[in-house]
Amino acid sequence: MLIVGNTNIKGRGIFAQKRFLKGELIEKAPVVVIPAEQVELLDKTTLGNYYYDWEDKAAAIAFGLVSLINHSYYPNTYYVKKFAEGEVEYIAYRDIEAGEEMTANYNGSPEDKSPIWFDVVDELSSTPLRI
Repeated sequence: MLIVGNTNIKGRGIFAQKRFLKGELIEKAPVVVIPAEQVELLDKTTLGNYYYDWEDKAAAIAFGLVSLINHSYYPNTYYVKKFAEGEVEYIAYRDIEAGEEMTANYNGSPEDKSPIWFDVVDELSSTPLRI
């Protein structure tokens, strides 16, 4: 249902292989929880750009392709952290066409336009490419 591809500006991204309807579950991804006392160490690694804030100041690394979904302030998905289940769910925020890049707002809420830890680039078009 999802493939890795190249975007025009952001590098790798995730693309839909089929149409998703608004509200449809796209993916459930299990996570590994990083204890709060190890988050500072995690921030010093490349994985520091890929984790989710988790409960009790812990962090979580999601497995699967969802970890490569790029940020957008105009996303087509949103995620729900399922603490008890140890997973993150991605849901279509609006209808998504086959071939479209999947994006999420890293702030958690699709409407949250707060600055994040890097300069944001939004693309108008991207090209799915199997890797």
